[in-house]
Amino acid sequence: MADLATLDRANVFVLRHFIDTGRAPHYADLARAFSIAPEEGRTLLRELVDSGIPAWQHPGTDYIVSYPPFHSLPTQYRVTVDGEQKWFAQCGLEALAMRWLFPGGTVRIDAPCLDCGERLAVEMRDEQTLLVDPPAMVGYSRSVVGGAPETRAWR
Repeated sequence: MADLATLDRANVFVLRHFIDTGRAPHYADLARAFSIAPEEGRTLLRELVDSGIPAWQHPGTDYIVSYPPFHSLPTQYRVTVDGEQKWFAQCGLEALAMRWLFPGGTVRIDAPCLDCGERLAVEMRDEQTLLVDPPAMVGYSRSVVGGAPETRAWR
């Protein structure tokens, strides 16, 4: 089992790889970066994903599907940074966290409303909201967040 400091370094590596390339690293990338054997890289990646963060690998493989706030597969949450679109967010709420990974950058999230299909856009730079379109945009969750189903804004 990897120690906490090694898991922290692996976490930074995975996030940095997503930031720089727009895609998840393979365990061989992790092994090369840590100067360890590929099988040790595979084990480290599995331990990282199994550490309790909301990340997962494709069943039966060692490919990262989702690593918050990023998603390896195209999702409806397209993320553009300073005019370059090569990232996808895990979910709508995680998309808002992207601004912390691109300090000083203009982060734009484009997504369709999952109810009516209307185009939605949010732009942020650090802690500043630059655009919300449409202005009356709201978020929703399928979880019990927000109280009883009959009193939630979204049902």
